[in-house]
Amino acid sequence: MSENRGDAAYSHTGFGNRMGWGSRPVLLLIDVCKAYWTPGSPLDLTAHKPSAESPEVMKRLVAAARKAKVPVVWTAVEYADGEMRDAGLFWQKSKNLDVWKVGDTRGFNDYLDGLVPEQGDLLIKKKYPSAFFGTTLATDLKCMGADTVILGGVSTSGCVRASTLDAMCNGYRPMVVASACGDRSDEIQNANLFDLNAKYADVVTEEDAIEHITKGWPSS
Repeated sequence: MSENRGDAAYSHTGFGNRMGWGSRPVLLLIDVCKAYWTPGSPLDLTAHKPSAESPEVMKRLVAAARKAKVPVVWTAVEYADGEMRDAGLFWQKSKNLDVWKVGDTRGFNDYLDGLVPEQGDLLIKKKYPSAFFGTTLATDLKCMGADTVILGGVSTSGCVRASTLDAMCNGYRPMVVASACGDRSDEIQNANLFDLNAKYADVVTEEDAIEHITKGWPSS
């Protein structure tokens, strides 16, 4: 993380320590679909250049994970109720959630080219921001024996942030790859990465993440 005016104040009060990597990471990609990278979509973030480029970073992370046999986990939002009742109060705040309604014909919920789950990956269907809330993810990770969750995806201020917080609360070390996450402006992106790094996670570079992914898991 680059320094800003809040760094000194945070470090003096005990925030911003490094959590550090475990030895059994999984790669968790949050809600990667065309809704965020298609002009005209209500969720489009391609006007923010770093976010528009984040899928290329995610592709490299996935390639490294597959090569090292590190588990890859994907989340996808899905609503089956035609009136969006299964979105609960979330629907009252975010009327763009219907891009994930079953039967929607716009295609915004389709995967991006080159970022598609493969056989052996874990796919988590969710209805709320966190990948953990109302899903089996915490149990799945425990059964795998994972201790670290490497996060990328969208949006940094929403579902990535919520999933990061819940990863930490469930006892997994969250490593947020800054350049693999996307949001709609520098202000939103940087403020959320700063706060996550200060309190809940380690925000890391692509290079650091790939270095640790490449190590794979211990043989015993």
